[in-house]
Amino acid sequence: MIRHPADRIPVTLILALTTLDFIIYFTVDSFWVLLGYFVLMIIPKGCICAWNHHHQHTKTFTSVPMNRILEMSYALHTGVSTNLWLLHHVFGHHHNYLDQTLDESRWQREDGSTMGEWEYTWKTAITAYPRGFEVGLRYPGHLRTHLIYTALMISLVTGLVVYQPLQGFMLFLLPMVVGLLITAWATYDHHAGLGTDDDFHASYNNMNPVFNLLTGNLGYHTAHHQRQGVHWSELPALHEKIKHQIPAELFRGSYWDVLTDAAWIRWLFRTQAS
Repeated sequence: MIRHPADRIPVTLILALTTLDFIIYFTVDSFWVLLGYFVLMIIPKGCICAWNHHHQHTKTFTSVPMNRILEMSYALHTGVSTNLWLLHHVFGHHHNYLDQTLDESRWQREDGSTMGEWEYTWKTAITAYPRGFEVGLRYPGHLRTHLIYTALMISLVTGLVVYQPLQGFMLFLLPMVVGLLITAWATYDHHAGLGTDDDFHASYNNMNPVFNLLTGNLGYHTAHHQRQGVHWSELPALHEKIKHQIPAELFRGSYWDVLTDAAWIRWLFRTQAS
């Protein structure tokens, strides 16, 4: 039923986290416990945004109902409902990312200057659904599915908040809003400032192993844009074939390097010892 064996562990963990959310919803009524859980889950749920993205490129299950259940789980964590990224990202951004007048995730202002990180984050998050809808007008079947399941998501979350306002807000509504912002924020470093019409010069790449473990190889971004239908588990192999065509300056580090850079760790131990 699952298409790629590599998806088994991440999907199991994500669905388990959804189950945990509902268990806490029905059993916990302490504001401080709910707040602590929300803070603790910011990073794990932020990483789920990447897996939602991968699912929109290559569906996880062979069964449509199972894909819809998984998409509802993703929506409750990330605020991104069924087919939104299919329309906005797969049919939109991937076709238009070299043209900043069309790109659904554009990082360039109308005057040609580069947006700041937070300006881009807010604009991309706020316009995600409207821009997805605009693209969807060209794909009415996918748009219809998107609208139906978005309505179901809104109905479910509304019911959860009405039934138990505190739990519904802290466990579902707030994480969904934050998840959408994190999704937008995380994409800024993929292309911002790279005004070019060459695919090999248009994406930054992050080779940090921790980052790629948590995001499903999203750091191999040039390879992802070269063949967006390639499963996330196959991106490192594709990257090896094309890396000689990517300029060295497009390989960059990230916040994750602070945690995993061996030289930094050795320096810390030397400092402590002296």
